[in-house]
Amino acid sequence: MAAQARPDRALDLGTGGGHAAYRLAEHARRVTAVDLSPEMLAVVAVEAEKRGLPNIETCTARAECLPFEDGTFDMLACRFSAHHWGDWESGLREARRVLKPGGIAMFFDVVSSEYASCDTHLQAIELLRDPSHVRNRNESEWTSAMANAGFRLRKTEKRRITMDYISWVDRMRTPEAHRIAIRSLQKSAAAQIQTYFAIQADGSFSVDALQIEASACCAHGL
Repeated sequence: MAAQARPDRALDLGTGGGHAAYRLAEHARRVTAVDLSPEMLAVVAVEAEKRGLPNIETCTARAECLPFEDGTFDMLACRFSAHHWGDWESGLREARRVLKPGGIAMFFDVVSSEYASCDTHLQAIELLRDPSHVRNRNESEWTSAMANAGFRLRKTEKRRITMDYISWVDRMRTPEAHRIAIRSLQKSAAAQIQTYFAIQADGSFSVDALQIEASACCAHGL
């Protein structure tokens, strides 16, 4: 999408390791990688230099309070970040605010189930793995909140992702006590939950991830 749009300025919102920023930088004149963690942004800056991507700049900020003027960006990408936001709906409104009318937005995140028991299980193991986790929303919550924030949905695609348990917890340096708690929840989960998440003997499991392609509505809502 970036190759087709050739944006002048692009935003990677909640950049983490910078994966979306590196891809955007191949096609955008200028990319701003935003994250709450200065440590993560330092890693992104070093990696961008290694990759020969001088058009990437970094900015420390919360998604709910972005230090940019209205309509600054032509394109926005947000990858596995939204479930960390303290105020998810405010973050979506900020994302819309800093996009030009008609600007492209892409969101990608793990989504929870419409079934309450499966939703509770996912939130519990996510929080045990990473205390910065706030909440995974379900698909209907995403589509409603995007519309309320001023986006027009162009396409949604749900896909299944398998999480290798060991690498999943190792990436976050999850404490051993929390790992034990996660495995206990998995082993004691009801049959419906075991089946829904395809929980394997080693703790690996599958989740749903949602890709959303949208555009920023004009002021009059079209």
